Amino acid sequence: MVRRQQNDLETPRFTSLILFFLALISFAVVYTFLSFIFRPNGHPLDAKFESFTVAEEGDQIGQCCQGIENLEFWGGAVKWGSDFKFNSSRMCCEACKAMCTGNDGPCLCDTWVFCGNKKSCGSRFGECWLKKQKDVLAPDRQDAGQKVMWTSGLIFGKGQGIVGLETEYGTLHIKLFPECAPHSVAYILELLTLRHCAGCQFHRAESRGQSWDIEGNHIKTAPYGPPFGLIQGTLEALGTAFKKIPREVCPSIRRGSVAWIGSGPEFFISLSNHEEWKNSYTMFGSVLPENMEIVEKIAQLPTKSDVWNNINVTVLKKPVPLRLRRLKKSSLGGVDANVKQE
Repeated sequence: MVRRQQNDLETPRFTSLILFFLALISFAVVYTFLSFIFRPNGHPLDAKFESFTVAEEGDQIGQCCQGIENLEFWGGAVKWGSDFKFNSSRMCCEACKAMCTGNDGPCLCDTWVFCGNKKSCGSRFGECWLKKQKDVLAPDRQDAGQKVMWTSGLIFGKGQGIVGLETEYGTLHIKLFPECAPHSVAYILELLTLRHCAGCQFHRAESRGQSWDIEGNHIKTAPYGPPFGLIQGTLEALGTAFKKIPREVCPSIRRGSVAWIGSGPEFFISLSNHEEWKNSYTMFGSVLPENMEIVEKIAQLPTKSDVWNNINVTVLKKPVPLRLRRLKKSSLGGVDANVKQE
């Protein structure tokens, strides 16, 4: 029997350590490079491309059912919590969803309120109140703050939760997803109450280039950008204080997706399917398919080259002002509002 020398055992050990540290250094360099890809008007953002590797097939977030803690929505009760209890807020949310007919509504229930803190709720723990708002885009808030023991959420059914993003090239109809991004949707509903959106605009536009086809599908042999196929802007009204939006459930970015960059107020609308970004961005809405031609038109406006943190980008020569507004029911006429998050 041949006895192995001690050095023979140590050599692979040191080799493994060296490879491990090289991997860490490589990851840090790639992360630093990618984290600077989105940058508005010379100001760095808390924007993260956490991974540009291709997502595995079927890597999707399940059905969303999120709410906002320490918030109590009011409204007419359709199910009384004293007689209707669950073990989790998700179950309460799902119960509200179940009161919608078809895939997306209309909903007999558009609001759920759950008491999930055992200490604060006491005997009321598990109460699930299902309610109906008079105006789902202006939900009746009973109370909010750390002392509030309730968690509340909204459900938008078919034809509900659609807002207009008005531009000189047409109005984008955007279906909001409060089940996935309740904090984001709450912010959009706050903007709707303002009489102006001064400062809201699109300022960056990038075509699909040779990487994505007209339907937004990635061409297998092509790189993943740049260009990335998107238009980018800001949703922050001048004169109002902006509070960073927390990271929320992030379905994969698809053609038409509307998502925040970092914690907002910078956002983008995608012209392409970006499975390679996995679940890196909070997607809070989707442009209706009928309106994507407007997004395409804005993406084709004259641009000029710029460099953001050593990354080549194209910015609009003339920013496109935005106005967020409510839509009258008549304006939804023949629009198919049944838009699903992927």
